[in-house]
Amino acid sequence: MTPHRFPVTVFYEDTDMAGIVYYANYLRFIERARSTIVEEMGIDQLAMRDQGIVFAISRVEADYRGAARLGDRLTVETTHAAASAVRWVFDQKVRRGDDLIFEAHVTAVCMTTAGKPVRLPAEVRALIGQS
Repeated sequence: MTPHRFPVTVFYEDTDMAGIVYYANYLRFIERARSTIVEEMGIDQLAMRDQGIVFAISRVEADYRGAARLGDRLTVETTHAAASAVRWVFDQKVRRGDDLIFEAHVTAVCMTTAGKPVRLPAEVRALIGQS
């Protein structure tokens, strides 16, 4: 599967005093990439929320491989690693050119706005190839 690519430019607000990307901001970068994929697939998260269902991240395994710095142009590469009726798993890598800086294995689930786990909606399961 060809990875989805999402460009990120490192701004001053993303860095610490040394001009290096603050570690938690990589999670923001990969979240933006996943949100973009969901939108491009035609999944309307606002409509889902109006129906009382939201996506939530239940697990993130992250490895920091290098450091990005102020002004760097990065690419978040995202692939669908797995899916089931209740979870959607992504592999995500952040690169500066060919250099791997960060990678994560992310599990998303659906839940009600009250916090109760639910199956992924049928239209979402169809889009990601699950029944």
